[in-house]
Amino acid sequence: MFYHIKELQYDAKPMRPDPIFARQLQEVLGGQFGEISVAMQYLFQGWNTRGSEKYRDLLMDVGTEELAHVEMLSTMIARLLDGAPVGDQETAASNPVVGAIMGGMNPQHAIVSGLGAQPKDINGNSWTADYIIASGNLLADFRANLNAETQGRLQVVRLYEATNDPGVKDMLSFLIARDTMHQNMWKAAIAELEAQENIVVPSTFPKQLEKNEVAYDFYNLSQGEQSSKGRWAKGKSMDGLDQFKYYSRPPAYGEKPSLKPAPKYTHNTMPNIRPDADSEED
Repeated sequence: MFYHIKELQYDAKPMRPDPIFARQLQEVLGGQFGEISVAMQYLFQGWNTRGSEKYRDLLMDVGTEELAHVEMLSTMIARLLDGAPVGDQETAASNPVVGAIMGGMNPQHAIVSGLGAQPKDINGNSWTADYIIASGNLLADFRANLNAETQGRLQVVRLYEATNDPGVKDMLSFLIARDTMHQNMWKAAIAELEAQENIVVPSTFPKQLEKNEVAYDFYNLSQGEQSSKGRWAKGKSMDGLDQFKYYSRPPAYGEKPSLKPAPKYTHNTMPNIRPDADSEED
């Protein structure tokens, strides 16, 4: 059960209207790494968690907080659209400043949502559940969550740098700080699970069924040897079970493929035709 409290988690009050920045904020609301995505990702991971009340509770806590961030951003977008000159085309044509504002504005904010936020990204692409990850394996999911918070914080920081509005900066600074906490939180949860399961997902697959002779090999498959200097190329493997091995010239374990000719009904190119043969008509 969810219970909505009318007060925002944090203020969302711009100093002035800015329909162009309202469009930019749509990315961190309805984009791939926006607040709608992380809210739905954490909630579905929580609802699907089996056998661990601690992690289920963690996911429900932070997923519900992300819904509060959806509300904050939606409110900020609506307020940035207050007073937007959406109807006076003649004025826009004669006033370059107003024209620039209208030119950079998302027209759907005026035509579709009535000066309100939408579950879409900066270019008007609808939010999709394809963005979210909820696999049932918590270590795999928490790593996806860390990535989502990393990408989301990066985008919010870039937006912070792109505005001079003190009110907008104030709200974004709050979101940046919460993303700091959430990255630390997922890192802590990942470390806890790795201590229980080791680092490779899934940990339950029997090692004897792997081709263990290639499980810790690094293959140099690009020009140069710079990759040989990395931690991944030498020393003990990160799971502690073997040693990394570096191959400057990776071995080929399979034979050169040779496929049988296709049957006639496929009308594929037939073998043994000279590529330089001219047609009889020529």
